[in-house]
Amino acid sequence: MTAHVLAGALADDGRRRIFAAIVLGATSATEVAERTGLPARVVLTAVRRLTDAGLVTGADGAFAADEVSLRATARDSRPADDAEPGVDPVLRTFLRAGVLVSLPAQRGRRRVVLAHIAEQSFEPGTRYPERAVDDALKPWCAAGGSDHVTLRRYLIDEQLLTREHGVYQRL
Repeated sequence: MTAHVLAGALADDGRRRIFAAIVLGATSATEVAERTGLPARVVLTAVRRLTDAGLVTGADGAFAADEVSLRATARDSRPADDAEPGVDPVLRTFLRAGVLVSLPAQRGRRRVVLAHIAEQSFEPGTRYPERAVDDALKPWCAAGGSDHVTLRRYLIDEQLLTREHGVYQRL
């Protein structure tokens, strides 16, 4: 289970209530329905989703929180303690494994992140068609921290890329 899967499984209020009921001791669909006030059909559908995500086990029809998976996800989601000493703390905060987790709200921090993306994605003086720029930026957006169109716009706004007649170039 990844942190993304965990967040998706618990994104729904009903599933959170059902998971909470299971964590607090409800072991059957009937008990969960009684504690949450939700219909049994909704409970069964949500339990199936929680089980698929690795949050709940249903051995012998008795529901339980999968504590082993939760601990493993928490452990695997921690940032590495052995980060390179020369890496900018702004980059460590907003990039994980070469993927943008979110765009900083502060302009100065955002510029640091954008400058890094530009340096890693584009050669100075090389001319790129818009499709090539989009293809270079999409991998940075895999975690959903932003989208490639927004990145492209910020790179132009911050004058890290120029655009003339649909052709882009890094300065």
